[in-house]
Amino acid sequence: MKLKKKLFEIFGPVVCAAVILIAILVSPFNFRSFNSKTIREAAVSQSTNIFKGTVVKQKALEEGYVPFMGSSELSRMDPMHPSVLAQKYDRNYRPFLLGAAGSQSLSQFWGMQGINNQLKGKKVVFIISPQWFVKRGINKNAFALYYSNLQAVTWLKTAKNTLMDRYAARRLLDMPSSHSDKMIEQCLLQVAAGQKLNKAEKIYLDLKYNELIHEDQLFSTIGMNDRVAKIDREASKLPQQYNYQKLDSLAYQLGAKNTTNNPFRVDNAFWNNRLKSQVPKLHGEQAKFDYVSSPEFGDFQLVLNQFAKDHTNVLFVIPPINARWAKYTGLRMSMINEFNQKIKYQLQKQGFNNIVDLTNDGKEPYFMQDTIHLGWRGWLKMDQAVDPFLSNDQPAPEYHIDNYFYNKNWQMMQGKKLKQYLQTHQAN
Repeated sequence: MKLKKKLFEIFGPVVCAAVILIAILVSPFNFRSFNSKTIREAAVSQSTNIFKGTVVKQKALEEGYVPFMGSSELSRMDPMHPSVLAQKYDRNYRPFLLGAAGSQSLSQFWGMQGINNQLKGKKVVFIISPQWFVKRGINKNAFALYYSNLQAVTWLKTAKNTLMDRYAARRLLDMPSSHSDKMIEQCLLQVAAGQKLNKAEKIYLDLKYNELIHEDQLFSTIGMNDRVAKIDREASKLPQQYNYQKLDSLAYQLGAKNTTNNPFRVDNAFWNNRLKSQVPKLHGEQAKFDYVSSPEFGDFQLVLNQFAKDHTNVLFVIPPINARWAKYTGLRMSMINEFNQKIKYQLQKQGFNNIVDLTNDGKEPYFMQDTIHLGWRGWLKMDQAVDPFLSNDQPAPEYHIDNYFYNKNWQMMQGKKLKQYLQTHQAN
């Protein structure tokens, strides 16, 4: 008895604390809220924890922030960046940046889970990078960086036996990061096979959701990048009143000032830190690059399908490639044009008609900050479409999803076959 008493005295408090912690985590009650200062910081942080989570994004979208979905281009924060312009000129929207280097269509699809109610009937700006559409599709390590079990559990709670959901489950199962929880993996396998989840699995998902959402509330803002001061600094460089001609002249001056040490008109720091030592071996290196045949087209279809389900009004932006860099590396503009035709067909065929096509602007001076990312004058031209789209009422979109775009035939189609397909179907 004395031994039992001693053991209880030693381990009892630990066991009790663990039980209390578990009870708190699996309870359905919220126990943290976020103030406007935190939301403002989160909106420009591009923090992976924010991307992977739910609660901060929900709060921001409920307060009127607009998702700007993309990847590494969102990190190029010069004075013409969307977040800077919206703040400086006190627009009726504020961008919430969702994405960073490596976040492609599949990451964006899973990142939308948990905020679909906040996306219903709202607006989104989505930047499509041609560089996502490589032969192997998304890098699995990059996907892991932006994935969380919270995304999967949230989605599994409402998953149905549809082609979209079966495809999403199969694609997630292709990623090693989806196998960290055996019960979630089992649920994904059943959805992929068109089977219903049983009662025990649904109970597990409910309890797991409560645990993960509380972890999100507690930890998502830890280590969050604070870029508010940077946005403020960049905004201070702009004229008090919005004037496109003056802003374009300023963007030209900034571009000229910051691209003085290289022949490609890329940012000086980018040249010194990333390109200078690599340039000699990159001459002609991109001649065989192909963005036309890729499983990314199927992942992108998941995003479109989700937008259609949520009745989200989306403005899509297709950025260009630095023309000087493309010429040096041998990147074929004929291939870029073929990609452009293919992605625009996939969009327009399903009713996604708000497209800003900047493909031919890569030769414009100071349009790009580096080899593939928008900069000074590029951001400003994009703003000419973004501001009216977000500031003014827009007609409700009419989407008609075509499941053919989940087909591998479409994903891998290129060359003469693609040309013939587009000619035939566009004619019809």
